[in-house]
Amino acid sequence: MSIIRVVDLETTGFPPDAEVIEIATVDVVARPYHAPRIVDESCFALVKPGRAIPPESSAVHHLVDDDLIDCASWDETWPLFVCDAPPIWAAHSAKFERHFISDEMTVGASWICTWKCALRLWPEAPSHSNQALRYWLRPPQMDRRRAQLAHRALPDAYVTAHLLAMMIERSSVEQLVAWTGEPAVLARIPFGNMRGRPWGEADTSFLHWVLARDFDDDVMHTARSELERRRKADPPDDVDELDDEDETPPCQVPVTAGEVAG
Repeated sequence: MSIIRVVDLETTGFPPDAEVIEIATVDVVARPYHAPRIVDESCFALVKPGRAIPPESSAVHHLVDDDLIDCASWDETWPLFVCDAPPIWAAHSAKFERHFISDEMTVGASWICTWKCALRLWPEAPSHSNQALRYWLRPPQMDRRRAQLAHRALPDAYVTAHLLAMMIERSSVEQLVAWTGEPAVLARIPFGNMRGRPWGEADTSFLHWVLARDFDDDVMHTARSELERRRKADPPDDVDELDDEDETPPCQVPVTAGEVAG
């Protein structure tokens, strides 16, 4: 049996300067030969930051400074969530949560990123955001009323827990942890005149052009994975190679790292 603690944070903005203002956790129990179970008891708390909440952040989660006046600090709040900490934690796009929750805080626990795992399990989804997956997959046991107020910690953790339960029914916990430890395999090209198109539609020459540049780890890993998929599907002699020193392949638009991030 594995207990996985799903966590969601709301913050004053983006790392590295942001601070936590809300945390929630929901536990998921994974047992061999049984359907995953979401534990009814959840834990959440508001947190008082050391700085004012910018209005653009309040526009996302609708928390303002006055809501947090009487709340404890992050250092005082965090230990309440690890007193019975399990060996595995999960979050949607866990890279964000791990900016605030260090390995030391979780005593070196493993992590599952439900965003990375959703890309592997449902590459055809129209979007891999938490809320888009919620409405596309429609988890059968999810209480819609408890999932309301998107971009608040407890409803978002609750949605992620249900997505995780569906993932566990399709893959092992060990596999989900392994996928999390690798760069993401993106479903769609995030730049250029092929932006939004599946990677499977890209020319082989375009994939080699990507690998000759300096994109982020997710883009590079995805291009390599797509080439490997094609090598397994087709004889090597059929692969149209492009020299790493060649310029932009035909019908492709040069892009910068900034365009990828956008």
